[in-house]
Amino acid sequence: MIGPGTRDPRMEKERLEADATDFVVRLAFLGLFAWWSLELVRPFLPIVIWAILLAVALYPTYAWLARHLGDRRGLAALIITVISLVTVLGPVSVLAASLAESIQWLAAGLNSGTLKIPPPPAGVHDWPVLGAQIDEAWSLAANNFDDALHRYGPAVLPAGGTLVAKVAGISADVLKFVVSVIIAGFLFLPGPRLAAGARAFAGRIIAPRGAHFVDLAGSTIRNVSRGVIGVALLQALLAGIILYVAGIPGAGLIAFGILLLCIVQIGAALILLPVLVWIWMTYPTGFSLFLTLLLVPVGLVDNVLKPILMARGLTTPMLVILTGVIGGTLTHGLIGLFLGPVVLSVFYELVVAWTLLGATEQTPASGPSRWITPR
Repeated sequence: MIGPGTRDPRMEKERLEADATDFVVRLAFLGLFAWWSLELVRPFLPIVIWAILLAVALYPTYAWLARHLGDRRGLAALIITVISLVTVLGPVSVLAASLAESIQWLAAGLNSGTLKIPPPPAGVHDWPVLGAQIDEAWSLAANNFDDALHRYGPAVLPAGGTLVAKVAGISADVLKFVVSVIIAGFLFLPGPRLAAGARAFAGRIIAPRGAHFVDLAGSTIRNVSRGVIGVALLQALLAGIILYVAGIPGAGLIAFGILLLCIVQIGAALILLPVLVWIWMTYPTGFSLFLTLLLVPVGLVDNVLKPILMARGLTTPMLVILTGVIGGTLTHGLIGLFLGPVVLSVFYELVVAWTLLGATEQTPASGPSRWITPR
């Protein structure tokens, strides 16, 4: 017999099974809707992620400008958006115009038969590995371009198709980035409300440190934008000005290449070293030495500024941030430049918090551990 104050084990088991079934069904429906929602927004995720990253990185500048404009936040958001669009579209427009002009010149020369290719320099044949092949192909193109086109055209056409596809992909990425800049402009005004919502959401997932992780992500994004993008812009600008004032041809293109290589963490040396070698072979020794003394510090300035700017205000070790920057760029491209350090920084803080929590629980009540001091 079961007394009035006791529970029937069989009924208790059935209730637990019903609760478990209800939980699994609800979780399955929630997972289904989450997956479906992600599938619907997946084509727009790169644009939205870029917009959020840009808004977080540029928000301090927007807030400073809004204060100096008499709290006219709409005007400040418009100015930041226009400047960002000009910064993106200006170099792209110049490169596109230069590429179109070069293609037009090449097509006109082919149609009129006036396209002439200079003969190869004398030392090309002595280049290692492919020197003889390059000299032969170059000499044939200089002497009889039609024969060179018939001979090497079938081998070059697939590479040309791949190049066109890559250019088309870059054009699509630039268009997506422009849309992201525009969306970021609309995120400035509701920025504080969106940040509060993100903190509340993170607090539900990672209580009680969710708000801390949101702030950490924002600080990491801003530090990476200053330490990587900002330093890369500084290096490209300084190198471009020095080369332009010195009268070096293609200074703008060289500066743009330095900007790209510095952003993807390869460094400016890959471009500056060949440029300096060409300058020493072309110009007088005094002029070449002067340019070398100016350009070498430009190529090395990131080694000084990047650690200072990227680690400012963060407790995450610099090695973790740099690993995230390089690994994120190699894995996910330019967007991984920001996502990599954010993910690794948050994961590092999670591991540290979990370790400290375990150490605190295992520490006697008499006092804290002498090896681990909680933050």
